[in-house]
Amino acid sequence: MTTLHLIAAAKAPVIDYKGISPLFATAGGAVIVLMAALIRGRFAQRVLVPLLTVGALGAAIGLTIWNWHTGDSKPIVEGALAHDALSLGLSLLFYISGVATVAFAWRSRALRESGTGEFFGLMLGSIAGMTILASAENLITLFIGIELLSIPLYVLCASDVRRETSLESGLKYLVIGSVGSATLLYGLALIYGATGHTGFAAIDGAIGSGVKVTDPLLLTGIALAAAGLAFKASVAPFHAWTPDVYEGAPTPVTAFMAVATKTAAFAIILRFFLEALISAQVQWAPALAALAVITIIVGNVGAIAQSSLKRMLAWSGVAQAGYMLAGVVVGTQLGLQATAFYLAVYLFMNLAAFGVVIARERVSEHGDGLKSLEGLGAASPWLAWPMTIAMLSLAGFPATAGFIGKFYLISATVDGNWAWLGVIIVVGSMISLVYYLRVIAVMWMTPFKLELPGRPRRRAREVQPVAGWSPEADPRAQPEVLLVTLVMAAATIFFGIVPSPLFHLAHDVGTSISALF
Repeated sequence: MTTLHLIAAAKAPVIDYKGISPLFATAGGAVIVLMAALIRGRFAQRVLVPLLTVGALGAAIGLTIWNWHTGDSKPIVEGALAHDALSLGLSLLFYISGVATVAFAWRSRALRESGTGEFFGLMLGSIAGMTILASAENLITLFIGIELLSIPLYVLCASDVRRETSLESGLKYLVIGSVGSATLLYGLALIYGATGHTGFAAIDGAIGSGVKVTDPLLLTGIALAAAGLAFKASVAPFHAWTPDVYEGAPTPVTAFMAVATKTAAFAIILRFFLEALISAQVQWAPALAALAVITIIVGNVGAIAQSSLKRMLAWSGVAQAGYMLAGVVVGTQLGLQATAFYLAVYLFMNLAAFGVVIARERVSEHGDGLKSLEGLGAASPWLAWPMTIAMLSLAGFPATAGFIGKFYLISATVDGNWAWLGVIIVVGSMISLVYYLRVIAVMWMTPFKLELPGRPRRRAREVQPVAGWSPEADPRAQPEVLLVTLVMAAATIFFGIVPSPLFHLAHDVGTSISALF
């Protein structure tokens, strides 16, 4: 058969363009942003490119809402991508975190150093990878999504090119991320070798019928794939890169990684374990439960000794990954709903906290250190209150979204006969009070004083300021950061008092995987 005959015999894949339109919005937006950045001039660089980025994300949000539906549905693009509430709902979180990152990065040095088009183009490319990852229906699209997500992030971590710690952060993330990707790829290859399929539904069908659940090749593949995904989700003991990379990366990039990357990692963990491997739950659930316990303990204990807010939030993120992993372990529809709910409130809590860190590190000589918050309650209550709400919510105090999220997760563990995991979540939350309440105490219980230089051979004097901060220290000098911070803090309180809208969305997400019904 000639080449022409082969081409003629080839059949083009059937593509549902409506279903894939949110992905086109972010991937196409990245190209448009890069082209617009070629235009010289302050207006194009400072206004046009960020607006185009927000426009692309806004279009993706609109198209996602247009595509919204409940229940399981037929995969699109020849079975490569899912088109259900799980992928659509978690994609909304990626887009919201992207809009917040544009606001956080607008005045950042990393944006000037790397170039506006390059920075936002890479961010949109990473979000496109997250969308593919959350929708992946087979092993190939899973790996493509995780690489498309990760490679732009390696560069973004090093985007503050004149700062040594930023370059170090990018290099560490590249090396460790590559090890995680290689581990994941090896595990996926073994799963394919054991089952003979790449599609999640076909893998689930093969396990128990053609392949024994105790098959060593299959179990080794599951173990390696779990380790590779644990790298991406900062699950202990695969978390060691997280504090260093979070601290070294530009803080807007850290905020983006903390919420969007973790959401994407848990999106594929949920889909992979609950759709492709649900038949082998008896084998993998105890191992994931052990990882959840280790993660909760290591994350909370590690955060106690931190004096850097970024490192503290990194260790806190490790502990929060353990809470969310508990929702995967139970392997039920309620566990899926609880994890999706917690991912949403995790976004609100962390963006509120990182907004305050960004606002303070730009004006304080202490950078992202805990000391930069001293006296913040008296000097800038508009920043102190969002940070207070974020800390209380992360600790799980009532009347905050974090409390509802943890209650939902504990309820899922009890319902799934994993009640002892719920007890571990409570114990971890109690330990976390040590470092979350310390942040609140520093803001509200330390005196607000300025240090004036003294004469030679005399000590510097501390005085109580009479009339506020310098213009740069006023939070109103960064209105976009203050706006995002206040909105996220308000959402944290609102969904803590009126959680029903998020409950409905989580319920829709829970209908996505028919194997759990």
